[in-house]
Amino acid sequence: MLTLKQKIFKHFQQLIDGKAAVLQKVLDDLKESGANETKSTAGDKHETALAMIQIEQANTRAQLQELLLQKEVLEKIDPAISASVVLRGSLVKSGTHYFFISTALGKAVINKQTVFALSPESPLGQKLMGLKTGDRVSVNNLDYLIESIH
Repeated sequence: MLTLKQKIFKHFQQLIDGKAAVLQKVLDDLKESGANETKSTAGDKHETALAMIQIEQANTRAQLQELLLQKEVLEKIDPAISASVVLRGSLVKSGTHYFFISTALGKAVINKQTVFALSPESPLGQKLMGLKTGDRVSVNNLDYLIESIH
């Protein structure tokens, strides 16, 4: 039986893998479009289309690279480890929310719990780092009480 933290970890791993697969498919499609465009070399219209495809490929590659960096960060986390202070890899409960200190992957609902995957470099992530159960932090006029750290 997986703990909530392990389920959250697995969810965000699958999210990254899914996004990476989509971006890889887009790159493959763009490569094919570029190959088709180079076959028809009838003037400026085709050169413009080819340039647009190349720009799109560069943007998609950059997105994929960023995602792979996030995956690297996530893979360094062991969801079985728990600490008494907030560290990268901690699952912090505050009110009705959980904050998974990992990488900026947004919001998810897992086991009917709202979870935000935060980077330790984010404003809230920075303030949470090193705190312990019972500590309070305030960001953007919102107060957070650390109820538990997993």
